[in-house]
Amino acid sequence: MSSSSLFSLVRLGDLRLENRIFLPPLTRCRSTQPGDIANVLMADYYAQRTQAGFLITEGTQIEPRGQGYAWTPGIYSPGQIAGWKCVTDAVHAKRRPIFAQLWHVGRVSHRVLQPGHEAPVAPSAVAATGVNVFIPTGPGTGKLVPPDMPRALSVPEIHDLVELYAHAARNALAAGFDGVEIHAANGYLINQFISERANFRTDAYGGSLSNRLRFLREVVEAVSAVVTPDRMGVRFSPLFGIPTEERVYLGLLEGNPQETYTQAVRVLAEAGVAYVSLAEADWDNAPEMPDAFRAGVRDIFGGRILYAGRYDLHRAQQALAHGWADMIGFGRKFIANPDLPARLEHGWPLNPLDPATMYGGGAHGYTDYPFHTE
Repeated sequence: MSSSSLFSLVRLGDLRLENRIFLPPLTRCRSTQPGDIANVLMADYYAQRTQAGFLITEGTQIEPRGQGYAWTPGIYSPGQIAGWKCVTDAVHAKRRPIFAQLWHVGRVSHRVLQPGHEAPVAPSAVAATGVNVFIPTGPGTGKLVPPDMPRALSVPEIHDLVELYAHAARNALAAGFDGVEIHAANGYLINQFISERANFRTDAYGGSLSNRLRFLREVVEAVSAVVTPDRMGVRFSPLFGIPTEERVYLGLLEGNPQETYTQAVRVLAEAGVAYVSLAEADWDNAPEMPDAFRAGVRDIFGGRILYAGRYDLHRAQQALAHGWADMIGFGRKFIANPDLPARLEHGWPLNPLDPATMYGGGAHGYTDYPFHTE
């Protein structure tokens, strides 16, 4: 397949996209305080990256308990809706669609970030290990700390959370988003319900894989009733071949990830959602996602399949050529290169990433990365 394939037109639900490159969710921690409100600086950042055919926001918490890191934006208050409207207006001025990623961290949080300094909520009262959260210590300053022990949600509270996802979807539409992505990856709340490593419930939401997928099914159903299935997607982070029990930030390692995520994708196929987004392990020497799993997802899922991870132009073209992927996301490269699609298409050199400015701060390391000039 020629290199132009990554730059060819593609349909996503009822949207016509100019290329097959998407901006995946990238936490940047630059919302306005107090209130965790998206702002003009964030609007500039997203507008700069509209060479992508499709953009997805950083995770935006659906309620105050959904926050696990200082300065991440929310989508539950009128001020937050207005802030995100600035972002969607800026992106739409560039004639690109943008979805909001609906996020709840569940147990990956700290009492300092929780309303009334109460315990975080989760499927089960089991603390996340091998992970830190970021709490504020003053204006513009913070520190990494281990997450607090969560408390288990009651069944009525789970039902309330399903409605909170639907309400956040309504807010996203009010803010001008073209659709939403449900964050079910990286060890956060929905991933916690799915995972045998984090869900030890003995009621209808725990035990069997079908029960552990129940919360996902209910959230997908509730959100699709708001935005319609062809304007939504879901993100998973299946991990394979990793010799540790838990990789929060990346996902939770299941005993049988092939079965777990094949069935999770089947939930989306039955709901008719527009896309499934699969976040791959992206550290050095990470094991590859098995070809059999990629092929199985394609067999099950009739919508668009999105991948993001350690992709360069060659790997992206391979994934498209095999028919495993319809679109490819670029994360760190897009942070440092606002004009990444043009750089990939023309073979122009890439700006290096400054890791020190990835989370928090101002324009430096956010909107001041240069565009290519001849």
